[in-house]
Order: sequence, then C-alpha cells, then structure tokens
Amino acid sequence: MTRSQPRGARGTVGHAYSALNLRLALASFGLVTMVLFAVLAARADLPWLAVACGVLAVVAVVDLVVIQRRRAARRREEPGARHSLFE
Repeated sequence: MTRSQPRGARGTVGHAYSALNLRLALASFGLVTMVLFAVLAARADLPWLAVACGVLAVVAVVDLVVIQRRRAARRREEPGARHSLFE
C-alpha cells in the first residue's frame, strides 16, 4: 500500500510534506515544454538536444506517476477533503 508521504518525513497529514497539486502543475508544464523542445530540436537537426529534452520529458512522466499515486493515497486517508494548489 502506498503512503501519501515517505516515512520519516517532517510533514503530517494535516500539513503535507509536499505541495502535490503544485508539483502536478509544474510537472505537467515541464512535460509539455520538453516534448515541444524535443520536437523543435529534432526538426532543427540537433539530435543531442532532442535526446536531452526527451530524457527530461521521461523524468516528468515518472514524476507525474509518483504525484498521482501520492494524491490517491492522500484521498484514501482523507476522503472528501479538498486541497488547494499549495497543499
């Protein structure tokens, strides 16, 4: 079972370890940006830059998966609670 935050973290359920909604927004922006830059770099015949941007896009996807798993765990721990962008 996935916990909403790692063991030993300084946060609590009342005060989150990480602003998951903000991380979700930033990771989504990073994914879109890196995919766009990878396509533009590939069209500009810069394969090394396209690969670098592609790797960063994959990192953003992994971060999105981790964030969604933690948000789901938080929803299980706090059913019906609404969280702002910074919680």
